[in-house]
Amino acid sequence: MSATGFARLPPAILLMGPTASGKTAVAMDLTRRFPVEIVSVDSAQVFRDMNIGTAKPDTATLGEFPHRLIDLVSPEEAYSAARFCADARTAMADIAASGKVPLLVGGTMLYFKALLAGLADLPPACPETRARIDAQADAEGWPAVHAELARVDPETAARLHPTDAQRIQRALEVARLAGRPMSALLAAARHRAPACDFLKIGLLPAERSVLHARIAGRFDAMLAAGLEGEVEMLRAKYRLDPKLPAMRCVGYRQVWEVQDGRAPRAELRDRGIYATRQLAKRQITWLGNSLQPEVFDCLAGDLAAQVAGRVARFLGNTPPP
Repeated sequence: MSATGFARLPPAILLMGPTASGKTAVAMDLTRRFPVEIVSVDSAQVFRDMNIGTAKPDTATLGEFPHRLIDLVSPEEAYSAARFCADARTAMADIAASGKVPLLVGGTMLYFKALLAGLADLPPACPETRARIDAQADAEGWPAVHAELARVDPETAARLHPTDAQRIQRALEVARLAGRPMSALLAAARHRAPACDFLKIGLLPAERSVLHARIAGRFDAMLAAGLEGEVEMLRAKYRLDPKLPAMRCVGYRQVWEVQDGRAPRAELRDRGIYATRQLAKRQITWLGNSLQPEVFDCLAGDLAAQVAGRVARFLGNTPPP
């Protein structure tokens, strides 16, 4: 029981950051210090045989620091945020049952957001339904359509302007297709989020240029380790095409384009580094706008110690000397 007299929810730690921010090193340090187990939150590391370009931990590292939710599917398959949430909830429950704390580590911010907020089971867009709503709006005006929405989903209508055509259309479409208001479906999704006491830690660079230098060094290391050969192996082993999610991952997409002759090999390094920098920029934006973690400078020399101290306070422990 807590000091307030209520039982504390099971703890879980989220360690989030852009590529090359040092998440893996911090996670391994935390695993040495505390009874935690790592759950990967990485939409690329779920694919088997994609090791170099995803910076997947090697066999020795995985032997010492087991990671859940890697090597789950073939590169021929797709892997969704909904499936991640289901897999993550199962892994977290199993870890908690063993007496440990789940440590979710990665840079796929959509997965983190889906896990925290839940995913609504909304029906896909229906062109016929949308056409009928548009025709109604043409005949009566969007305020009249908004008034209909207010009758079937007053909660959603209350937060929409009567002329917000796109959102009114979607909310009314959902209500007609699902037979339930969008607000109810979103509320149900929130209830599906794990009942945990989350500590959200974000690793962000105080100097973006230093992160960019790290990204360049990391991509150079991938090329030196045989990224191009890895893509050749994947193309020979599996039935792949450049539209598959696996081959749209940063690095793999650029190598594929070179191997297909759609980009000059002399530009591979620059194109790969640029794409990785753009990925990091999106990850940083997600962290700041949607996830809002406690931020630590990923460039700090004592980063691991800082994060360990925060985790110790969260878990009610004292960090070891």
